[in-house]
Amino acid sequence: MSFLILLALALAPGVAIGVYIYLKDKHEREPIGLLMRSFFFGILSIFVTLIISAIINQFVTINEQDVSEQAVHAFLIVALVEEFSKFIFIRGILYNNKNFNEPFDGIVYAVMVGMGFATFENILYVFQGGIGTAIMRMLTAVPAHATFAVLMGYYLGKAKFEHKKSYYAFHALGIATLFHGAYDYCLFISFVPGIVLGALASLIIAIWLSRKAIKIHQLASPFIITVTNEVIVENPSPPTKDPNQSDHTYLK
Repeated sequence: MSFLILLALALAPGVAIGVYIYLKDKHEREPIGLLMRSFFFGILSIFVTLIISAIINQFVTINEQDVSEQAVHAFLIVALVEEFSKFIFIRGILYNNKNFNEPFDGIVYAVMVGMGFATFENILYVFQGGIGTAIMRMLTAVPAHATFAVLMGYYLGKAKFEHKKSYYAFHALGIATLFHGAYDYCLFISFVPGIVLGALASLIIAIWLSRKAIKIHQLASPFIITVTNEVIVENPSPPTKDPNQSDHTYLK
């Protein structure tokens, strides 16, 4: 029975967040099969992370009591490697799928991959640490992974659908790594009094930005149904954009 309880607690936050994002995709939802495949890509990304990390650890040794070395550990060895491992599946496979046909889809697919990663990781931690670990990670680590994914997906959506803005894909990887690294760094140097509050602060800011990102891309959907003179009109495809027109929608 305890096995089933731990498994349920480990699975619950990732599944709940995935369902939440799916329901937020109000205008043109993605195929369930593709979403499940995306979740599986997230699980695979853990193995990519393990391979890359094993190679790095052959050449790099981190002093756990050195705040500078822990910055390298948090931002480069952990955050960048993990976010890159997820990014290659989103950008390399899902980005080119025909169902990725509106900006919000960037968030949807990134979150599904992120939740695959976070859920598999959560199972490992929960079965090792027990119910206390499960509850703590349900409120912190798993939501944190979700925010990293939303921010990455937001910029991937911009990269695909804004005229000549493909470089936003680099922003996607960068912002996810930045918030992931900041969160982990504050935990890695928890021996510094009060620094753990920095992890909480970075999570709160990331949640706030994620909510804003979700709202922006919901409003940017080409599938929004509008009512004009009592006639319902649905945009059948993403609107064309004047190359000379500037984009005034930014995530700030």
